[in-house]
Amino acid sequence: MIIAGIPAYNEEKTIAKVILLAQRQVDRVVVCDDGSEDMTGDIAQRLGALVVRNDKNMGYGLAIQSLFKKAKALEADILLTLDADGQHDAGEIPKLIQPILDDEADVVIGSRFLKGGKDVPIYRRLGIKLLTKVSNGYGKNKLSDAQCGFRAYNRRALERITLHEEGMGASAEILLKARDHGLRVIEVPVHAYYKGLDTSTHNPLSHGLSVLSTIIKLVVEEKPLFYLGVPGVAFLFLGVYFGIWTLQLYAIEGHIVTNVALATIAFGLTGMFAIFTAITLYSIARLTRKTTAH
Repeated sequence: MIIAGIPAYNEEKTIAKVILLAQRQVDRVVVCDDGSEDMTGDIAQRLGALVVRNDKNMGYGLAIQSLFKKAKALEADILLTLDADGQHDAGEIPKLIQPILDDEADVVIGSRFLKGGKDVPIYRRLGIKLLTKVSNGYGKNKLSDAQCGFRAYNRRALERITLHEEGMGASAEILLKARDHGLRVIEVPVHAYYKGLDTSTHNPLSHGLSVLSTIIKLVVEEKPLFYLGVPGVAFLFLGVYFGIWTLQLYAIEGHIVTNVALATIAFGLTGMFAIFTAITLYSIARLTRKTTAH
C-alpha cells in the first residue's frame, strides 16, 4: 500500500486540491492536522483522507512523526510526504515512488535544484544551499536539496528511522538517521511552486537556525568526547595556564590581577563543564546502544 502523508497547519485554502491530486497517485491519503484553527482537518476528512489530529500546533517534526507512526500502523509499503500548501506537484509522485518500487533506494528526496531551481526565491535558495552543504558535510552525502519535504520512504526506512526533533530540524535528522542505518538515499528532480503561496508558517531565519541547531546537536550527541571533550581539555589547560600566570603576577606585584584571575576561572569552569557533559552524553549514548541491541 502506498500512502501520501501531508503535514498541515491552517491550510484550508490549498488542502483540498493537494488531497484530490494525491489521491490519483496513491492508495490512501493521511493528513496530520497539526492543531489548525481553520477548516483544514474537516475539509480533509470530507474528502476521504484519514486525519490524525493534534490538539495544538506541535511543529513540523512531530507532524512527520505522527505520519510515520500511522504509516507503520497501516503497514504501508511506501510513505510519501508532501506539503499542504501546494508547492509540490502531486503529479510528480510517481517519480519519487518508482526508485523504491525498482529497489534502487530506501529514501527518495525531491530536489528543486537538479534542474536549476530558478523558481525558488533567491533568499530561500541561498538558505537551502547553505543548510544542504552543512548536512552534506556531516552526513557525507552529495545531495543538492537536503530540505525538501517532498520525499518517499520504503518500509525498511519507516521501521529504522526513529525521530525525536519536533521542529523543522526533522528534515536534517531523517537524513542523518538514514546514513546511520545504511539506508540508500537518492534524489530525483521536482518542481516547486511559490508564486501566490504562503509557503511557510515559519520565518526563514528561524527555520534555518532550527535546522542548524539540530545538526549541531546530533553531531555532538554522536561524538561527544571529540566535539565536547577535546575542546573541554583545551579550555582546562588554558585555565591552568592563566592560573599559573595569576600566581606569578601575585608573587611579583603582591596583588591579584583581576582580569587574569577571571580568565582562569572562566576557562577552568568552561573546560570542566564541557568534559563533564561529554562524559555524561557518552555514557548515555553507550547505554542507549546497549538497550537497542538487546
